[in-house]
Amino acid sequence: MRIAATADLHFSPPSHTAVLDQLGKVRDEADVLVLAGDLTNYGLPGEMEPLINALVRLRVPTIAVLGNHDYESGKQEELLRMMTTAGIKVLDGSGYERDGVGFAGTKGFVGGFGRGALTAFGEPEIKVFVKASIDESLKLERGLSQLRAAKRVVILHYSPIAATVSGEAPEIFPFLGTSRLAEVIDRHGADLVIHGHAHHGTLDGRTTAGIPVHNVAITLLQGRQPAVSYRVFDL
Repeated sequence: MRIAATADLHFSPPSHTAVLDQLGKVRDEADVLVLAGDLTNYGLPGEMEPLINALVRLRVPTIAVLGNHDYESGKQEELLRMMTTAGIKVLDGSGYERDGVGFAGTKGFVGGFGRGALTAFGEPEIKVFVKASIDESLKLERGLSQLRAAKRVVILHYSPIAATVSGEAPEIFPFLGTSRLAEVIDRHGADLVIHGHAHHGTLDGRTTAGIPVHNVAITLLQGRQPAVSYRVFDL
């Protein structure tokens, strides 16, 4: 399977033509399109509707997770319904299998990496914050546990490792993802992990167990090759 992947489109109606131009060849180069969150700029249905129209015109099966921008206006459930109605498979703690490949995904959350990960100690506000991170990790675990396919792809918005956020300001590393997600991935196994969110991060990294992780934020891709709006992975 050839998987085209991108993230952080931050779509708004004026960018409709640009998105079509950027993704126009994807059907010739890939069997599936993966969108790793931040599909819209402010999480508004008025942004999502023309994006869906553009995606449908690509005529390629599309699998997605939402990102933090898609939650901004509190309309995430409506956005999810719109996408699902249009035939886009949206993963939110769920699994999906297609042509012998299993996909599991969720948005993910922040919290930091390794020994620097925030723990649920102290003020109630900290405990609520950490619980949100743990809950997203549990959702990913639920999605992975649903898969029976031998080949597995994990789709996230936030990063599960520090390596692929390297390039961003070190001060914001804890807000770009959490290694709690990587712990789940290493426990269940995967062949490929895709995420976005770190616009100025690093393209490639690996979990502790050696599972490949790829940052597909469109700004990162185009910062290296302006004409490139997605990466294609062979699985």
